[in-house]
Amino acid sequence: MTEPATAHESVRIDKWLWAARFFKTRSLATDAVEGGKIKLNGERPKPAKAVKARDQIEVRSGPFTFSVVVLALSDKRGPATEAAKLYAETAESAAARKVLADQLRVNAATAPFLRGRPTKKARRDIIRFNDDISES
Repeated sequence: MTEPATAHESVRIDKWLWAARFFKTRSLATDAVEGGKIKLNGERPKPAKAVKARDQIEVRSGPFTFSVVVLALSDKRGPATEAAKLYAETAESAAARKVLADQLRVNAATAPFLRGRPTKKARRDIIRFNDDISES
């Protein structure tokens, strides 16, 4: 089990993000920090930047943005139930993520389902359509 690091007063941000299960590996967490997808107290940190309790962290993952407050520190990865105790998401962040998820769900339902290469028939239809346009 992951126990909050009581002996530590700070932990590297890449280790904390990995322990809090925002990223599957530490190298992915490091790449996210270096890529500017993480903000610590409103600033862009380096992977070795120390995180302390009550720090504000903003994590961008795909179209979603998580805004969390650090409650506890840990440099060891454990079960998801223990990782959830390391932070608290702000109410504004949770509401914004829910609205965005609903918008994406509606857009996905109305968007045409395009996947993979066209079939032979579809390819012939595309060629015929493009030939008709170029002749006019």
